[in-house]
Amino acid sequence: MDGLFHHEPFHDFGPCGLAADAAASPVQRVHGERAAALRAQVRVHCPAKPGVYGMLDAAGELIYLGKAKLLRDRLLSYFRPGSRPPKATRILRHSRAIVWEIGTHEFAALLREQELIRRWRPRWNVQGQPLRRRLAFVCLGRGPAPYVLVTRQPPSEALATVGPVPWTPRTVKAIQRVNDVFRLRDCPQPQEISFPEQGGLYPLTQAPGCMRAELQTCLAPCTGECTQADYARQARAALAFLTGATDPVADPVVDPVADLERRMRAAAAAQQFERAAALRDHWADLHWLAEQLARVRHAQAAMSFVYPVTGWNGVAHWHLIHGARVLASLPAPRNGASAGHAAEMLDAVYAGRRLDKLLTPYEHHDGRLIVMQWFRRFPGERKKTLTPEQARDICRRLANKSA
Repeated sequence: MDGLFHHEPFHDFGPCGLAADAAASPVQRVHGERAAALRAQVRVHCPAKPGVYGMLDAAGELIYLGKAKLLRDRLLSYFRPGSRPPKATRILRHSRAIVWEIGTHEFAALLREQELIRRWRPRWNVQGQPLRRRLAFVCLGRGPAPYVLVTRQPPSEALATVGPVPWTPRTVKAIQRVNDVFRLRDCPQPQEISFPEQGGLYPLTQAPGCMRAELQTCLAPCTGECTQADYARQARAALAFLTGATDPVADPVVDPVADLERRMRAAAAAQQFERAAALRDHWADLHWLAEQLARVRHAQAAMSFVYPVTGWNGVAHWHLIHGARVLASLPAPRNGASAGHAAEMLDAVYAGRRLDKLLTPYEHHDGRLIVMQWFRRFPGERKKTLTPEQARDICRRLANKSA
């Protein structure tokens, strides 16, 4: 089976996308037909520095990528049978060479690992593969009667797109709950929509296309009885729920999650336990979805700053983080020339605060996870960050000093 597919032999990791103007560190490589030979060479040649590493098979194909705070310690752990997991044993059994690239800092190694997994798609890597993580967006769209849907490819005509969120059965169920609560349709596109305002020579009431009209979980725009204004009001309320905004038209403004909880408690107090259980299920799904969307909104709104990091070599770098994604990395400015370049990069990343532009490529959600998990793991690092304006002030001071 392997002979049916051509794999390009590995030569080097390639350029760094976050720092396109800087050359990547040279790749170092050791060979060995047996694990003992590889271990001996790792002991001699591999440094105790942060970076990324890869395993090559007999055909020279890159089969696994990893990162390490200390490359030497991490690679030697593969040769300890009592402490390595079964997957590491299988990887080592297929490996005939080990390559590594020294990085400046553990955070930079995390970002580099993600970039290389996306570029090389090693078959033994599961996490970080853009097509293996099931992520999706929550959209409000598909007129003339828009509804809430979950999709991996947001339609271009969508009225709103939020996320990404995990693509799981619970996500699908939660989207159904949203349409039920706001009484929006969820029927397929071929279903004909008819509003009374559209008129007609012989306006007739049509039979509903599904049972949701009878269950009062849909305004049934397919029947010709629901006005376009009434449906648009519910669509705006659903949009406010998805985006965490307040619908100024709604009177009174109702939080569907809080309303479901109130009704659930009232049913339980009245000993209507079956109804309380049904409301509890609705509440749990909507509450979970609201938390997922709030987490994404928080990351996009709050995690936009410059993260200065000093590497093992004493060289400082600025990571430009916007919407919880590292969009660029560059050496910290030290003189007028480098300050001018840094100022240009700051304007390119932060000018206008167009966070909506960061929603489109779902594969970049892995980058958000790296940033969010890093600052959750090291909360003290957040104190080192600079606002974009503080970073610009540093650039201006350096420029004026050099003038």
